[in-house]
Amino acid sequence: MNAHVKTYNTQNFTVLSISYEKANAEIRSKFAFFDEHIKSFVNEIHDKKLGDAFVVSTCNRTEIYTTTNNYMSIAEMYCKTVDVSLMDFMQFVNVIKNEEALNHLFRVSAGLESQILGDFEIIGQIKNAYHRFKKYRKFSNPYLERAINLAIQISKRIKNETGISNGAASVSYAAVHYILKTQTQISDKNILLLGVGEIGQNTVENLVKHVYKPKVKIANRSFEKAEKIAEKYHIPQIAFDNFEDELKSTDILIVATGAQTPIILPKHFPNGKETLVIDLSIPNNVDKNVAENKAVKLVDIDELSSHIEETMEQRKKEIPKAEAIIKEMTKEFLVWEKKRKFAPNIHQFKSALKKIEDHEMHNFHRKHKYIDVDDMKLSEKMIQKITNRFAKYIIENPLRAEEITKLMNEILVEQPKEEFNKKHQ
Repeated sequence: MNAHVKTYNTQNFTVLSISYEKANAEIRSKFAFFDEHIKSFVNEIHDKKLGDAFVVSTCNRTEIYTTTNNYMSIAEMYCKTVDVSLMDFMQFVNVIKNEEALNHLFRVSAGLESQILGDFEIIGQIKNAYHRFKKYRKFSNPYLERAINLAIQISKRIKNETGISNGAASVSYAAVHYILKTQTQISDKNILLLGVGEIGQNTVENLVKHVYKPKVKIANRSFEKAEKIAEKYHIPQIAFDNFEDELKSTDILIVATGAQTPIILPKHFPNGKETLVIDLSIPNNVDKNVAENKAVKLVDIDELSSHIEETMEQRKKEIPKAEAIIKEMTKEFLVWEKKRKFAPNIHQFKSALKKIEDHEMHNFHRKHKYIDVDDMKLSEKMIQKITNRFAKYIIENPLRAEEITKLMNEILVEQPKEEFNKKHQ
């Protein structure tokens, strides 16, 4: 266990990122990572003793976060798992290392790297992805634990202390915003939502919030999950297997499913009925050939993102505030990391002080038969204060850490031993 802990630090933290910045929705879909891939991927990493890794795969990005020096081996395993060539993968991937990788994780968590700036859906996706991977890990990773927990804290602070999320502009809202902008008499339109994962649920919430009594129905492969959403928002649900029949009377279809191949095909629109189809899935769950039907208007995530520019301009003004929070909390993380690295030195120093305290307290009690509780508390505070100063010094002067620790050990341990031996000779 301890051998693993030593390898987990910012110096070998790497992010392999494929995002909307370098790859469009169709390309991103080739690299999508699914839950059924997790177990074999994690087991192979552990079997080959390559450290640790987890994957975040969303509509805007697929990213591998790893604490291994050999990130290319991780990349090869990933490509093998999702059945793509390493050459294709490296063509679109950004490799981010060390402190820059840590900063990237925090920026992504804060919505600063989202296709829609300030989209806080991503932090939930990172948290869920990490916890899914944890189930198959054979040992703990305190570095990743701390980094993910801090990412969550950063996200909360930025959401509460800045206006970067002001004005609804998430992927789910972008879909509803598009409907509000392009459709008339929306309350009379029959809306069908397929898939009630996180984005699907947020879409339902936005529909109910922004459309007066929307005629929306939902369907999901897990009937029980859809049932809970239907009850919460007082909307009807249909059996997923019946969605083809429902499409005959649907005016607006929103697809937020997680299938690996398209489930909405040209054959589903045979009668020439005008239908708006919004595909929120990555990989695309609506066949692109659907758009060849003149009665069907197909919109995907990339197109939706262009419809919320005004909100984005306001949010951009809040970026410096968000970056200041990230800078502050990254500094705290790096201090924690250094403290963890030098924990044995700090513990040794404090232990030496405690032994001196115990010895002096014992002598005092033997002489006076009494020790005041306040004196003991004051002594503890002094030990902690001196330890903190020692910790601060070796953290700020890492190259002298071993030298100073050895010197302090000689002063606090070896010399008192010599004095004790002289007294009792």
